[in-house]
Amino acid sequence: MRETATPASATSRVLAFATLGAGSNEEHRILTLLGGVQPEAFPFDRRRKLRMFWGLLRTLRTTRPDLVVMEGTGVAGGAALILARVLFGCRYVISSGDAVGPWVATQSRLLAPVFGLYERVLCRLAAGFIGWTPYLVGRALTFGVPRAMTAPGWAPFVQPPEARAADRTRLRQELGIPTGNLVIGIAGTMHWSRRYRYCYGRELIEAARLVTRRDVTFLLVGDGSGRGKLEGLAAGLPEGRVRFVGRVPQDQLPAYYAAMDVGSLPQSVDRVGSFRYTTKLSEYLAHGLPVVTGQIPLAYDLDRGGFWRHPGHAPWDQRYTAALAAWVEALTWDEIALRRATVAEHATDFDRARQVARTAEFIRDICAVP
Repeated sequence: MRETATPASATSRVLAFATLGAGSNEEHRILTLLGGVQPEAFPFDRRRKLRMFWGLLRTLRTTRPDLVVMEGTGVAGGAALILARVLFGCRYVISSGDAVGPWVATQSRLLAPVFGLYERVLCRLAAGFIGWTPYLVGRALTFGVPRAMTAPGWAPFVQPPEARAADRTRLRQELGIPTGNLVIGIAGTMHWSRRYRYCYGRELIEAARLVTRRDVTFLLVGDGSGRGKLEGLAAGLPEGRVRFVGRVPQDQLPAYYAAMDVGSLPQSVDRVGSFRYTTKLSEYLAHGLPVVTGQIPLAYDLDRGGFWRHPGHAPWDQRYTAALAAWVEALTWDEIALRRATVAEHATDFDRARQVARTAEFIRDICAVP
């Protein structure tokens, strides 16, 4: 018979913070994920990174927690953890949803080797790693982290089917979307990449320019530096073909998901996109949305019939947008219904309670190691 583990909070002090800052969705994720071990929160302020570096280092030196858990891989927090580990043996765990070195390479090729080394050292000195995907877990293990687990996240707000039906009718009326229209949608920050001339949603605009059927609406929920560029690209399209909503509070997103028939999950097929799930995935699936995406690992590993995969190395690749447009032209309601029926099977993949329980065991096991 398996013995009941003693809660880490009863014997160990766990400190947690997110490099995106106190009050961020990332802080909420890590504090929720660690709920089973009752962590203390360090109020990290991303606007004062140098001050946070010294403040965190000072806190670790004076309070000596048994374990520190960092959500994200920001340098101010990570450098403090590395130094604390070297100077006074403070043990830490990293939780991350991105491959640091490859992501930085998309922003600056000169800095990529530096951040690649930083990522390796951060993993090598860590006591454990919590990856948002199993691919990131494998990457961390390759870099030398001794223990790792996967916690892919969850949809924070989920509505029952009857509420979704009511939201679908109401929101489509508010947005002026005809009742019988097919709605392909995306929700996310529209951060414009000058290098790739892309942000979330551009793949839908490009498809909208190629599609000839009239009963299709492309719904873009979000804001950012790329929104104005997307609105410019959409100029000249038939009225109502593309709807821009702007930023929506997270607790109101379910209504917009209810208005959609398919969720777009654009990711590059490389060392950045192939490692990720993104927060949109759990939300799409929790709200019964089948997903259209590229030929990335998750589209095979998680596919129980609810994914469409298109070729192309990235969502800004013309092969991808051409395939997306051709798919929209041929898409039928019967096919959508068939795919939607399989989406409910993903509930256990992104179950919050199971992830919290597994994480508590993981932290307790690390704390129990001398």
